[in-house]
Amino acid sequence: MKKSILILTALFAFAAQAEDVKVGHGIQDSPEYIAPAFHSAPKESGLAPLNYVNQPPMVPHATKNYQVTKNINQCLTCHSPEASRVTGATRISPTHFMDRDGNIIGGTSPRRYFCLQCHVSQSDVEPIVQNEFKPMAGFGK
Repeated sequence: MKKSILILTALFAFAAQAEDVKVGHGIQDSPEYIAPAFHSAPKESGLAPLNYVNQPPMVPHATKNYQVTKNINQCLTCHSPEASRVTGATRISPTHFMDRDGNIIGGTSPRRYFCLQCHVSQSDVEPIVQNEFKPMAGFGK
């Protein structure tokens, strides 16, 4: 009985203190939340230097409203081997035409078809959290 009263008293005291804590329904309600700065992606910029070996290159242009679905990949309009000869855009890597066993296949590998999973657009904005990453000597900047 004494244990029950002690536990109830502790729970009541905790609940009384918890009134100041606001529980939200999303990250926006968190006291740690910092809203990202809104920005427009540059229309075109130079290629960013790579920070590590085998880093997927970043996209030097805006990709807003690009359609990349299982039926259409708008990136390939300019970056496919055939189109890149005409457009002057960077040709997609030969690794994008290999299956998981390293065999060359007839088209873009399904594992590499959704470009924007690895290749992201660049924007010149202040970071929310400072990055202290240093590239290995001989790579990147």
